[in-house]
Amino acid sequence: MADVAQHQPLSPAGETILRHYRSQVLTRRIYTVIAVVGVLVALGAAMSYANAANSGKFFERLPFMFDFLKNFVPRDPFEIFRAMFDLESPYFDGSAKYNYTSARIYLTDTFYIPYFIYQLIVTVNIAIVSTIIGGALAFCLCFFAATNLVGAGAVRWFARRTMEVLRAFPEIVIAGLLTAVLSIGPIAAIAAVSLHTIGALGKLFFEVVENADMKPDEGLRSVGATWLERVRFAIVPQVMPNFVSYSLLRLEINVRASTIIGAVGGGGIGEVFRLSIGRDYAAQTYAIIILLLVTIIAIDQFSGWLRRRLVGSQGFELGRAAA
Repeated sequence: MADVAQHQPLSPAGETILRHYRSQVLTRRIYTVIAVVGVLVALGAAMSYANAANSGKFFERLPFMFDFLKNFVPRDPFEIFRAMFDLESPYFDGSAKYNYTSARIYLTDTFYIPYFIYQLIVTVNIAIVSTIIGGALAFCLCFFAATNLVGAGAVRWFARRTMEVLRAFPEIVIAGLLTAVLSIGPIAAIAAVSLHTIGALGKLFFEVVENADMKPDEGLRSVGATWLERVRFAIVPQVMPNFVSYSLLRLEINVRASTIIGAVGGGGIGEVFRLSIGRDYAAQTYAIIILLLVTIIAIDQFSGWLRRRLVGSQGFELGRAAA
């Protein structure tokens, strides 16, 4: 019976609906093909222009990159770990390339911190301090940018424009400007990353605040609570888990940003990495890459563990809430 019903002729109205449906599907497919072709043409033109403007032609010099990777290898795989922990090299010939022991950071006469690990600690400290400063200021600013707390007046406009200006420029641009004022070193890096963090976290924070349940706020307002009391007791308990999660994510981003800023004089492991790869120190370069990789993985695992402790493990288990 079902097969017979499926092959029954449609009514005139049904035929009209089916014809219009097929016409719309065909039109949508044509527009999709035109859009895809347009994007591919624009992408090809952009890549062609970039290749022509690039010094040395990218596609012509692409094989040299693989030659560089092939030749940029240490003489001995164990050299990577010797460079990482400032151990003596059997290939030491008086040059700085194999002189790993001279850069040790001695805490006592016998105990030392390997130089790369020390610089990595500096980079992580820059990221932590910047995240704390930027997160604290973003926390204070986000409530003034939320429409459900201050309306759409001048206060909200000023708070949002301030955060837009702070996140408009990448950290490396801000650091480049600040090094001219604050000199080369971690202070300029902390200031640059903190300013960008205020703008980036502030936007995420006020969006969370605007999605908060306003019923507790209405209850406190009905009993005469002040604006600060409403924020403190009605909004903050709702948004803090998301605030912590976003701050931990920002910490991971700031570690990478602090590494990049080191290349422009911000100190830390980024500056050492730039010098190592520029001087063709293969073992030291690979040692720094491994340290950065391990650090990012460790921070990611720690932030995930901390989020579970603060938010609860049920939010990370698929289908737990539905059950």
